[in-house]
Amino acid sequence: MPDRLMLLDTASLYFRAFFGMPDTVRRPDGTPVNAVRGLLDMISRLATDYRPTHLVACWDDDWRPQWRVDLIPTYKSHRVAEVMADAPDIEVVPDALEAQLPLIRDVLGLAGLAIVGAAGHEADDVVGTYASHAAFPVDVVTGDRDLFQVCDDGRQVRVIYTARGMRNLEVVTEETVVAKYRVLPQQYADYATLRGDASDGLPGVAGIGEKTAASLLLKYGTLEGLLEAAEDDASGLAGPVRAKLAAAADYLKVAPAVVRLVRNLELPGLEETGARLRPVTGNQRAELERLATDWNLGGSVRRLLDALDRRA
Repeated sequence: MPDRLMLLDTASLYFRAFFGMPDTVRRPDGTPVNAVRGLLDMISRLATDYRPTHLVACWDDDWRPQWRVDLIPTYKSHRVAEVMADAPDIEVVPDALEAQLPLIRDVLGLAGLAIVGAAGHEADDVVGTYASHAAFPVDVVTGDRDLFQVCDDGRQVRVIYTARGMRNLEVVTEETVVAKYRVLPQQYADYATLRGDASDGLPGVAGIGEKTAASLLLKYGTLEGLLEAAEDDASGLAGPVRAKLAAAADYLKVAPAVVRLVRNLELPGLEETGARLRPVTGNQRAELERLATDWNLGGSVRRLLDALDRRA
């Protein structure tokens, strides 16, 4: 089987799993396990349908890095829970989901699945680094459009997009991005910078929407090229657009660093992380089978074990 890497935007998936199943699914001690079960079923299906040889569960070691907030204070600010002054930011996560995060890590670890995060960075940056340097084809599983930046038909990097649910997965390629947004994946961060993104607290440039952003990047190539044109009276850039860019000058100086994925993190190699998928054997298999009963995980563990057995 040819090597293929699958990168999970893990938080995106366990949030979807949590809201897709009732939190009345619980362990005997009352701890909900709906996100655990849902995530395991997602991984089982993805491993079966897309047949990766390697898999990394990319983790948010810092869901709202301070360096991004320093550049754009509104970055993800609407997701911050009410906390005491000067306390670290805490993401708004339902208590019933928060209780399951240690369980998710335990089960993934027992299944031999690699979990990788990076201090001061989001899972997106882990995805961006591995996807940019992988020596073989890559599938990125996410419900976040920001990761369309990594699509690269030449290197066989694509996104398995979950926004419409696991029954309606969309395979997003470079061709898909161009057809839908009229920009190349390498232009997507500049496109998002210009049009803004309320889900990440990015204001964008007032008066520039998706169509205008795409047409400007089609003509000028990059945000840098567009801003150079705004300074050049001979560029032909319309006066109203110049005025909008000038009004957003401070934002445009810092936004690209916030929106663009970090692609050069120092991460462990795939073999070092144990990313190669293998059947679960011995004590780990016995422990997983025990947890399936003790934690009321239903058939989710069995389906995961079966999916990994097929990697033999």
